Amino acid sequence: MLHFIPTPIGNLEDISQRSLRLLANATTVFCEDTRVTKRLISLFKERYELDFLDKEFISLHSHNEKAVLEKLDSSLFEQDVVYLSDAGMPAVSDPGCELVRYCHYHDITYEVLPGANAALLAYAASGFCETQFLFFGFLPHKGNDRNNALTKALNSGYVTILYESPHRIEKLIDELVKKAPHREIFLIKEATKMYERHFKGTSLQVQHMIKNQNIKGEWVIVLNALKKEFGVITVEDIISLDIPKKQASKLIAKITGKSPKECYNDLL
Repeated sequence: MLHFIPTPIGNLEDISQRSLRLLANATTVFCEDTRVTKRLISLFKERYELDFLDKEFISLHSHNEKAVLEKLDSSLFEQDVVYLSDAGMPAVSDPGCELVRYCHYHDITYEVLPGANAALLAYAASGFCETQFLFFGFLPHKGNDRNNALTKALNSGYVTILYESPHRIEKLIDELVKKAPHREIFLIKEATKMYERHFKGTSLQVQHMIKNQNIKGEWVIVLNALKKEFGVITVEDIISLDIPKKQASKLIAKITGKSPKECYNDLL
């Protein structure tokens, strides 16, 4: 049988007793990165004084999932098999979905264990008390795809959760300031780890908060839902329109008090 095991996103104590037992008994371990998983198992072995069986480790990540599964003998899953991503919940902005599909196709029994998930943790910590939310994962890295995805996230009408790397977190905040300077947002850095930090305020306020901060580590960003009043047009509304930038800058200038030229430069 196959078990998908969520791994801690930072704090090793977040692993469940059930996960440890299944991991200890497994004969085959599918994992995103064999080096990361072997190191994690070594840490569990030391901390919990467990006797882990010898295992076969098979790398299964987003770049090789389909190729590995095409060559796989489904009889392998008659033994105890587990899948782990490097951190967090498999198949949620992590590899694993193709393996789930493989199980469906070959009628293989599997189970997904509950466990650590950065998106839900950030949503719960945000204090945005909506009953519905959207999970966007990572935005495209650049270009129109990124711009369009961020505009869509800002105008979804729901609390929206994003992941971002330390290499692009300042870029993302700058983009949010240009598109939605007064939108309330919540950021959590290095969730569950020693240097976990929270930042909450408008995009502009958060931009000032993270200046001169150590931005190393993984980030989760929660965008509060756009609050609209009947008859009130926001900057986000204008940006989402399919109109030339010069026209958009004139409209934004009327509701912000800035000059059209300044608004036009912001849009660029």
